[in-house]
Amino acid sequence: MREKSQQIVVLLAVFLTGIGKIQAEELKSNYFNDPFLQVTKAISDCPEPVAPMLTMAQVKAEAHSRIERGTSCYQSGQCRLPNAYLYDKEIVPRVQRAIEADGRFTDSSIWVEGQRRFVWLKGCVRSATVSEELEKLVRNLDDVQGVVNQLLLK
Repeated sequence: MREKSQQIVVLLAVFLTGIGKIQAEELKSNYFNDPFLQVTKAISDCPEPVAPMLTMAQVKAEAHSRIERGTSCYQSGQCRLPNAYLYDKEIVPRVQRAIEADGRFTDSSIWVEGQRRFVWLKGCVRSATVSEELEKLVRNLDDVQGVVNQLLLK
C-alpha cells in the first residue's frame, strides 16, 4: 500500500511539473520592450489592438533574427546607433507628440507600436483620408524608416 501511495505522489509531482512548464511557456509578455501606447481614444467601439506580446518560445525563436536585423542597419551605414531597435523608445513618443500637436486626429482611436525604426499605426479613424494623412505625418518624422498602416475605418 505504501509503495502505491509513493507512486501516486511521484506521478502527481511529474504531472504538476509538466503543467507548470506548459504555463511558463505560454506566458506572454513584451520581452523585447517594444514601445506600444495609445495616443488618442475618441472611438469607443474601436477594438483594442494586440500589443507586441510573445511567449518565451517565440522570443527564443526570434532573438537571432532581431539581432541580425537590428545591427545590419548600423553595419550598412543607414543607422547612427548600433542597433535599429534602439531608436524605438525615442520615435514612439515623437509620434505621439506629432499626432497630438497636429490636431486633425482627435476624433480617432490610435495606438502606436515601434519596432526597428518602423511604426505600426493601429486602431480606428473616421475616413481613408485621415488614415492617409496620419501615415504621411508619421512617415516624415526623423528616424522613421517605414510605416505599417493597420488603421480600421469606423
